[in-house]
Amino acid sequence: MYLHANAKLGLAGRFALVRAIEDGLSLKQAAAAFSVSPATAHRWWHRWLEAGEEARRTLSCLRDRSSRPRRSPRQLAPELEQAICVCRRETGWGPRLVAGATGFAHSTVWKVLRRARISRPPQMAKEPPNRYEWPCPGDLLHMDTSRYARFLRPGHRVTGDRSQSLRGRGKQTLIGYDFAHASSTTTRGSRSSNSTPTRKPRP
Repeated sequence: MYLHANAKLGLAGRFALVRAIEDGLSLKQAAAAFSVSPATAHRWWHRWLEAGEEARRTLSCLRDRSSRPRRSPRQLAPELEQAICVCRRETGWGPRLVAGATGFAHSTVWKVLRRARISRPPQMAKEPPNRYEWPCPGDLLHMDTSRYARFLRPGHRVTGDRSQSLRGRGKQTLIGYDFAHASSTTTRGSRSSNSTPTRKPRP
């Protein structure tokens, strides 16, 4: 049975509510006893009164009713819905392409396909998994392999030689930078001294 997500009472609780009212409780007293509003108690009590013997026996009168309207005057005619469904089955197109082919709005086509339960393509049947079993453990050996990066030479953890570490290469790079910086500074100084004009003595 489908129950509303926020339903306070289930089917058994609704039946107990109407039985309590039949036994003499007022609507307000029954509502307070079952922790519901008087409007809720009134709704279920009057549905119970308006129901027939068969509905009371099966408790169908105490089930949630569909919220679908009784009439939908703006709904497409059955022959138009059939044309949309035929286009969908023959082409396999989605709602937008079907809408362009049939001349209806995309939202209308989507609702029609959803009501017909063909809004999504059928799922392909999956093959059963290929399982294997061996009578005794250890008959089949499983190996896990990994690929590691290649090294040109082993590191100091293996050789114990720290003379070729990154720190040594860093010093060499620093010395080279200082030498280049000093050379460029000397060159700029010589150029600036050579380009300085000499003033002639005043007569």
